[in-house]
Amino acid sequence: MQGACVSVLCVCICVSVLLRSAISQSHRETDTHTECTDGYHWDPQTEHCKDINECETIPDACKGEMKCFNHYGGYLCLPRSASVIPAPEPPITPTEAFNPCPLGYEQLGDSCVDVDECERDEHDCQPSQQCINTLGAFTCQCPDGYRKVGTECIDIDECRYRYCQHRCVNVPGSFSCQCEPGFQLAGNNRSCIDVNECEMGAPCSQRCYNTYGTFLCRCDQGYELGPDGFTCNDIDECSYSSYLCQYQCVNEPGKFSCMCPEGYQLLGTRMCQDINECETGQHQCSESQTCVNIHGRYQCVDNDRCQDPYIQVSDNRCVCPVNKPACRDLPFSVVHRYMSITSERSVPSDIFQIQATSVSAGAYNTFRIRSGDDNGDFYIRQINNISAMLVLARAVSGPREYTLDLEMVSVNPLLSYQGSYQTSSALRLSIYVGPYSF
Repeated sequence: MQGACVSVLCVCICVSVLLRSAISQSHRETDTHTECTDGYHWDPQTEHCKDINECETIPDACKGEMKCFNHYGGYLCLPRSASVIPAPEPPITPTEAFNPCPLGYEQLGDSCVDVDECERDEHDCQPSQQCINTLGAFTCQCPDGYRKVGTECIDIDECRYRYCQHRCVNVPGSFSCQCEPGFQLAGNNRSCIDVNECEMGAPCSQRCYNTYGTFLCRCDQGYELGPDGFTCNDIDECSYSSYLCQYQCVNEPGKFSCMCPEGYQLLGTRMCQDINECETGQHQCSESQTCVNIHGRYQCVDNDRCQDPYIQVSDNRCVCPVNKPACRDLPFSVVHRYMSITSERSVPSDIFQIQATSVSAGAYNTFRIRSGDDNGDFYIRQINNISAMLVLARAVSGPREYTLDLEMVSVNPLLSYQGSYQTSSALRLSIYVGPYSF
């Protein structure tokens, strides 16, 4: 019995000696160990190995567009757009009591149970990370939009994966899609759909046409698009050409119109036509007068225009009786006619044909301008023995009036025994020159 007890005592003493020896050795090793692995250096104050910040000690640790991020025992070269949540320095944990259970477990009676490091806050997850307990350990999960590299969470550049149809903007932990002008984000926040600017108040002053990604402004007829691409300005058609209207062009918003002078009316949209006041009844001639229409106006002439010694025998014809001595050197008959011509008429121009109404057998007829052409603006071209043409020789401008006596002289040798028998008749032609070339 005593021997067993001595034996137990010896074992206890030996164990005690061994434990004191191990503790002493561990303490001596701690006191004398000053070497650290690569990436660390010995800190005499804390008597622990401390991480070396290579980003500060190594010049140009990362080349090009890469940025240096310090890491435990080393460093990382990442794009400058990367976002890194640095891990805190690992805490210096004090020497724990002996635990017969595996790491991550603790003794509970005769059993080993899992330690919930997350609940006890015995983990080294970063504040932005979520601690997830596992059997015998734990894991640190990075938030959405980050990936874990070592103990650090590095931002995921989602724009590298072409999630967006147009433009992608990476932000820490996420990204956003943007559309080009003229588009807007669809319901999935990634695709871009066309915006109908015309329905959203596009600044077109007249007509708007939506196109893919933009819009076009167009103008109504008679307008042109201004330099800003939105405003429609009236086109002054009258300033482009002087031939748009025969008389006068009047510009109006989006169009133009033609006007005619007094006494004329529009023929179509651009030409001017003389108004025949005598046919429309728009005159003030009396019953003893005859209305004569001329270019741009009318003229009232007396029904009896015969002057002594002539007497009227019909509406337009006067005769001079042969028994009157005053009629000896005058044409036997005078017929009154009226006509109107435009200004600046091209010359030479045939304007009036003279025709004999009766001719005696054997008579020879000649035609001449007896009076009224003092400036030589006209001449006679004889066509044959019974007709001739009055020709305008020079361009004339109106308003102006000519009264020409056109005479036909007939010579008939068969009617006289002592010489040729000569007689004449006249046509008194009143020519009114209008004020315009139309």
